[in-house]
Amino acid sequence: MCLFQFTARRLVSQAHCGLKASSSKKQKFCLEMARPSSNMADFREVFAKAKHIAIITGAGVSAESGVPTFRGAGGFWRKWQAQELATPGAFARNPSRVWEFYHYRREVMLSKHPNPAHIAIAECEKRLSKQGRSVVVITQNIDELHRKAGTKHLLEIHGSLFKTRCTSCGNVAANYKSPICPALAGKGAPDPDTEDAAIPVEELPQCEEDGCNGLLRPHVVWFGEALDPGVLTAVEKELDICDLCLVVGTSSVVYPAAMFAPQVSARGVPVAEFNMEPTPATNRFRFHFPGPCGTTLPPALARHETEIIS
Repeated sequence: MCLFQFTARRLVSQAHCGLKASSSKKQKFCLEMARPSSNMADFREVFAKAKHIAIITGAGVSAESGVPTFRGAGGFWRKWQAQELATPGAFARNPSRVWEFYHYRREVMLSKHPNPAHIAIAECEKRLSKQGRSVVVITQNIDELHRKAGTKHLLEIHGSLFKTRCTSCGNVAANYKSPICPALAGKGAPDPDTEDAAIPVEELPQCEEDGCNGLLRPHVVWFGEALDPGVLTAVEKELDICDLCLVVGTSSVVYPAAMFAPQVSARGVPVAEFNMEPTPATNRFRFHFPGPCGTTLPPALARHETEIIS
């Protein structure tokens, strides 16, 4: 049965587990499910036997690299939160302002580096590949820190800050220019008193495909947009074959990514959550390790004594 072919009824029943039960038997089951283990030795035994490991990452894995999230209290760029700027409507109304926001984020990210969590994941992938085992990283992040750390098998479900897409011809291209266009040089300051640059559309990033010159936009998934079906298909295939799943630094509230690990858990695959605090999905996982990912993840993914290194 395909992972994403669960019925709505089954998903609803899973969502209510641990919250409310109509019988003492169900209540006992849900209470047992509500106690994920934090025993690292037990996790390490599961890890040592896993052949196909899926690691789902969110903003928390990059927080220790100093990446701003633009979420929650104080999560503003000038007077706006990300959900007010990261939309097709916002770009249509004011592409200059949206490009200032993304130019600022690109410039910030050029100064950031992978932290121990990113590095532990990349080193684990490299090491296990020599043993005929696989690691795939499914990330909600657009900062490319996993790529910087050396991760090869990477699915970026929300796109990348360092890719653009032409609004005319649709061409997608990597772009690491700094600044991305001359008109954005020195622009994008986040201070709330900063005035919009009001850059003319013809001076914003333009497509370089022959004869196009269309307006470029960041190749990221904005609020109100669907995820790339090709990427989702790839995610589905990986989650269908994984025999261990890690959820790292994600709040488990952003859909559809929030469904990934609970559905893997529903078919009996061990899921381990590494996060600063419990999430709405914590009680549906076998393991939960609280604390900074850069502290908890490296020992979890380090070489196990049973591994044979050639």
